[in-house]
Amino acid sequence: MNNHYDLIVIGAGAAGLFCAFNAANNQRVLVLDHANKVGKKILMSGGGRCNFTNLFTTHEDFTSQNPHFCKSALNQYSAYTFLDLVEKHNIEYVEKGPGQLFCKNSSKDILKILLDECASYAVKIYKKCSIKSITKDEVFILDTTLGKFTSDALVIATGGLSIPSLGATGFGYEIARQFGHEIIPTSASLVPFTLDTKLLEKLKSLSGISLKVAVQYRSDSESIEVTDDMLFTHRGISGPAILKISAYWKKGNKVVINLLPDIDVRAYLQAEAVNHPEKLLVTSLSQVIPKRLANYMCEQHWANLRLKQLNAKLLEQLSIKIHNWKLIPSGNEGYKTAEVTKGGVSTDKISSKTLESKLCENLYFIGEVLDITGQLGGYNFQWAWSSAWCAAQNIRKC
Repeated sequence: MNNHYDLIVIGAGAAGLFCAFNAANNQRVLVLDHANKVGKKILMSGGGRCNFTNLFTTHEDFTSQNPHFCKSALNQYSAYTFLDLVEKHNIEYVEKGPGQLFCKNSSKDILKILLDECASYAVKIYKKCSIKSITKDEVFILDTTLGKFTSDALVIATGGLSIPSLGATGFGYEIARQFGHEIIPTSASLVPFTLDTKLLEKLKSLSGISLKVAVQYRSDSESIEVTDDMLFTHRGISGPAILKISAYWKKGNKVVINLLPDIDVRAYLQAEAVNHPEKLLVTSLSQVIPKRLANYMCEQHWANLRLKQLNAKLLEQLSIKIHNWKLIPSGNEGYKTAEVTKGGVSTDKISSKTLESKLCENLYFIGEVLDITGQLGGYNFQWAWSSAWCAAQNIRKC
C-alpha cells in the first residue's frame, strides 16, 4: 500500500475539505480527522442552515494581532466566487441579513458540496485517525493510529477550541509550536455573556425574551457599538448583539445596553401622557418593549403609576434604565458554546499570500487555527474558503 501523498490535510472541517479538493488536481491528497464524522461544525452552524458566507466581507470584519493579514486571501478568493460553487451544485440559499447567505434547506447541502468535490478528485478521507507524532526530513512523516503516512506538503486545518463536544482540540497549536510558531493567547469569542447570581435572580422573569438592542463597549483603545437582537437566558444574555460585542469585550469591563434604540422613551411617554393620561405606565411601555420587560421596569414603585403622574425626574430615571443599562458581565459561557476561538497561531511567520509557514517549507496553516477571527454573519466561513483556496493554489505548484 502506497502511504505517500503529495498533500496531507489534518482536519476535515470547512477549511480542510475545501483545501483538499482545490489542491487535488493531478495530486494525491489525504485528509485525516480524529472525529467519527466530518464537518460537524458545518452541520450545526447557523441553526442547522449554515451561514456559509457574507457577500460584503472585508478585512475590517476580522480581528487579529495583524489586522491586514487576511486582505490578500480575501481578495484572491471572494464570497462571490464561493457563491458560484454553491450555484454550480444547485443549492438553494436565502439572504437573511445584509449579505448573510444561508442554506434554504440544511447545512448538509454545504457539506455535500465539499464531499462531492473531494470525491470527484479522488481525495481520500480517513476518520477516527489520531496523530501520534509529526516529523520532517525530506518529507513529512505522520505516525497515526491508522499507520504511518508521508507527504510532500502538510496543511493544518484543525480549527480552534470552540465547541469541544464536536471534537475541538488544541492539536493545531501543538503542531505550530513544534515548528517554531508563536501562539497568540486564545479565548472564547462570539459567545453569550454570563451574569452574577444576584443579578440573575433579579432578571429571572425575563428569561426567553428577545428584543432589538444597541450594545456599546468601550476600552482605552476602541469604542464599539452593535445593534441587533439580544436574548435573556437563565445564565445571562445572548443573541447576535451580545455574540458580536463579545469579540471585543475583556473580562471586568462594562457594557452599556440601549433596550429601545429606535424610540426615545421620554418623548414617547410624554406624547402618550397627553393623549392617554389615565393609562398605566406599564401598559404604555408594553406597547414598545416586551410585556415582561415592561413589568420588570415598573415593578414595586411604578407598578400602578399612571402617565399623568409622570414628572421630569421619573422620565429621567426611566430613560436611564431603558437607554443606558450598564452592567459588567461576570464572564462568558466559554468554549463550550463559543462560535469561534479568538487568538491562535500568530500570523507573523505565515505568508499572507500563500498561508505557508516561513519557518518550515511546505507547511501551511488555514482557517480558524490562525489568529484571524471573523465577526458573526458568515465571515468565519469565508475566511475558511479564502485561506484554504490560497494555500491550495500554492501547494499545486510544489
